[in-house]
Amino acid sequence: MATTELSNFENIDKTLSDDLDDAPTILPWDRFSSWLHCACVVTFDLEIGQAMELIYPGHIKLTEKEKMNICYLSFPDSNSGCMGDTQFHFRIRQCGNRRATTLAHVDYNCNAPTALTCDGAYYYGFVYFRQTKDKTIRRGYFQKSVVLISKLPFMNLFSHLVSIIAPEYFDNGEPSLEAACHDIDQWPFPFPGETLNLPIMGSIIQVRVPSRSDKSASSNQTKQPVPSLPVHTILPTLHEVDLFSAFQPVLPHVQMLWELVIASEPIVVMASSPTICATAVQALVSMIWPLRFCSDYRPYFTIHDSEFKEYTTRTQAPPPVILGVTNPFFAKTLQHWPHILRIGEMSSEVPPKSFNKIKKGGSVRTMDSKPGVYTRYKAFLAKDKIILKRLAKYLDNDTISQGMQTRRPVEVQNAMLRRYLLELTQSFMIPLERYMASLMPLQRNISPHKGPPTMRPFDTEEFLKTIEHSGPQLTSGLKGDWVGLYRKFFKSVNFAGWYNQRQLEVNQKLQALHVEALCDADLMEWIKGKQEVEVVDLVLRLREKLNCARNDKIPVTADKLEQLHLHLESIIASLPEDLRLVLRSN
Repeated sequence: MATTELSNFENIDKTLSDDLDDAPTILPWDRFSSWLHCACVVTFDLEIGQAMELIYPGHIKLTEKEKMNICYLSFPDSNSGCMGDTQFHFRIRQCGNRRATTLAHVDYNCNAPTALTCDGAYYYGFVYFRQTKDKTIRRGYFQKSVVLISKLPFMNLFSHLVSIIAPEYFDNGEPSLEAACHDIDQWPFPFPGETLNLPIMGSIIQVRVPSRSDKSASSNQTKQPVPSLPVHTILPTLHEVDLFSAFQPVLPHVQMLWELVIASEPIVVMASSPTICATAVQALVSMIWPLRFCSDYRPYFTIHDSEFKEYTTRTQAPPPVILGVTNPFFAKTLQHWPHILRIGEMSSEVPPKSFNKIKKGGSVRTMDSKPGVYTRYKAFLAKDKIILKRLAKYLDNDTISQGMQTRRPVEVQNAMLRRYLLELTQSFMIPLERYMASLMPLQRNISPHKGPPTMRPFDTEEFLKTIEHSGPQLTSGLKGDWVGLYRKFFKSVNFAGWYNQRQLEVNQKLQALHVEALCDADLMEWIKGKQEVEVVDLVLRLREKLNCARNDKIPVTADKLEQLHLHLESIIASLPEDLRLVLRSN
């Protein structure tokens, strides 16, 4: 009987394998859609203003609302006066029910860092805007943007990519955009952990896609590239922005900004250009890496945005969102917001001491205000002066020893600041992770004859009692009211997002342990003397486990799947023939 059952399982396995072999080959634009949703060209029309001139590939559909948002966000604000070429990015909501992600995105999300997963509810737009004087045009200016739309938050890669594609389009027109999109359609799928060579318009970009299994401190580790291809550009990261340059005008307040971000506080970033405000907003969001920022954020936001009324109403408290704006109109419209960050020009300079104070004035904050943080927020943690002194230390000791006095490269400053924020976030999260682990049931309580156990609920007061002896002070030297900061965090969207994700992962782990317990149990012995209804119930539960495991909802090995299937077949074979036929026909 066992031989027959194994043969049946092998036949099923072979059928699944044959189904995969017979599956449709990768269709045109499948690879493209795993990276980009589409490419757009937005121009200025004298009659209607910004207008969508082109969407490529042609089969891609955008709603009228999405087109409108993309058009308005693809030009710098009229008050910005950007001449020449300008790059920035934005983020918009998808409209309607079209929030499905591709199969490639589902596979990617299973292995990507939580903070970099594809969110099917949003699009990211990467803009390359050109404005030049042109007497042949009635308005006197050539104004046009090339925009890459994606569901993936690969800021560094797509910003670099649009800087290659857009100038070619401006010089050679639509055929060059088509050629670029066809190049992207030849790229491999973005599988986490892989180092990829990506051909684009005669050059090669090499990137490594971060993986959930990476150590946080070495997320940029690289593998050997494909040797046969000449690599023209190696991007050290897909997603990271320059934190140090973004925060240099407000560097003394970076720790307080970290508190505001981790607690999902409403923040508006005011800057003179979309490039500066978009980079600053993205830098804020990435401050709490590897924790995912779960609130909404808009790197560049205009008065024409479809969410404008929702985010600027005074009838209720500002929502937990981070907005980047350039229009001076927002200085008045958003002056009721509790936290306003004014950013000047980005550079690698350490800010002068005059910027070190938090502005608490109640008057209208104009776009001409000095760079700084305008808030009445009182930080829970004492300021870490050591990191500020390190960042303010211009001279590199290695170069001094060689008799040279040069300023430390901005890349080094950036790495130092990123490392500091990472360690701060980890110190904050480790006690939470430790407490979550304590909510797991003991493995010995997992029985094959009962349903899988559940995790105990998160008790905030119980957790806070652990802080005194096993809190962040074990890994961080910062003093302050850690308990108060945790209480604020518990009320935030970030906590809800983190807890829901961890709860999902824990439940999957418990399901996997339950599958292992079922595999290791002598189920044939257990069903002896049981009522048929109990045996049928067991069959149905085993089937449900198999289906979940095969759909990647339970992380188990192929060996365990095979064991579980054999158990199922053996139990069905032990039942009366009429019941066997019913169970096998369903």
